[in-house]
Amino acid sequence: MRARRHSNAATLRDVRMLERSAHDDARRYGEIAALADTANGRLSGKDKISFETYIQSMYFDRMIEAANRRLGVMTNGRYELTRRRDALSKTGQSGLDLDVVDNYTGKARDAASLSGGESFKAALALALGLSDTVQSHAGGIQLDTMFIDEGFGSLDQESLRLALKALTELSGGGKLIGIISHVEELKDSIDAKIIVERGCEGSTLRIEA
Repeated sequence: MRARRHSNAATLRDVRMLERSAHDDARRYGEIAALADTANGRLSGKDKISFETYIQSMYFDRMIEAANRRLGVMTNGRYELTRRRDALSKTGQSGLDLDVVDNYTGKARDAASLSGGESFKAALALALGLSDTVQSHAGGIQLDTMFIDEGFGSLDQESLRLALKALTELSGGGKLIGIISHVEELKDSIDAKIIVERGCEGSTLRIEA
């Protein structure tokens, strides 16, 4: 009985030491878990924005601001892009979704609801806005050339004119803008063209200036 009592006493000391250690570990884990949940956007009752998304959203706002200068020209001031602050659901991540403000109605809606031609103009404006943002934060790096692959076929005549106006102003600033398209109306608006023609023996190229 004496030997068992000594053994049980030693076991009790070990258990109490482990309990204190576990308590300290639990306290440290609670602090780290709260920090991790904050960084990963998992805090209950808070916006689901991770630290990475938070940083990206700062640059995204600058890109949207630059894009809206182009989109305003292409839509006669009707549309303006804005970053959605709230997620569509309580469980979803938020921070990088796009809405579009229709200045004719004064209401905002999901950018995915834009028509094909409107989506092209928004995408083109974002591409140009990205170019502006990269150049302003890349230590003097210049993006002097841009190629745009199709999309003009979804535009009506007025939208096509406004899109070309925006691109012409951009090319006048020392940039080379290349357009890859099948739209016949573009031919008269482009000074230098590379015409690709299919034949029985393969494709041929010719240059029109």
